[in-house]
Amino acid sequence: MKKLMFAAVLFMSSLGYAQQEVKIDIADALIMKTIDVSYEYYISDQSSVGLSALFNFEKKSADFRYNENSMISPYFRHYFTTNRNWNHFGEIFLGINSGERKVEIAGGNHVYTKYTDAALGVVVGTKYISNGGFVVGAYAGLGRNMFSSNSYAIVPRAGVNVGYRF
Repeated sequence: MKKLMFAAVLFMSSLGYAQQEVKIDIADALIMKTIDVSYEYYISDQSSVGLSALFNFEKKSADFRYNENSMISPYFRHYFTTNRNWNHFGEIFLGINSGERKVEIAGGNHVYTKYTDAALGVVVGTKYISNGGFVVGAYAGLGRNMFSSNSYAIVPRAGVNVGYRF
């Protein structure tokens, strides 16, 4: 019992000293009817893990929209510098996405087929963190869907985040 209590206290104390961030992609919200929220947990000064969730509310008939209706993306980031305020990073992500793809049928008509797939991809970006905890970041990258023939081959991951570090 003492070992279990010691492990629990050690685990809780490690969470107390860790840096964490919550962010929203303001570019997706302003340009497209899409919500993309992220949570990031720092493992060390130069690496972090996170989870991003994208929900697309734009109509299928829109000229410019994400192909995905939703995407959950766990990711790992490595920061290339240890500057407290400005930092550049590389990211590896796994995007579990779902959506609908337009398929042409005989007679010039079309139908939408639903798909769910997983994309593996890379991202590069930069981030500014103010002394008060305000976070602004920009990133861009691509992933490749791996399993379904109904899904789109390329999955974009790009945006401008604003958030708070605590």
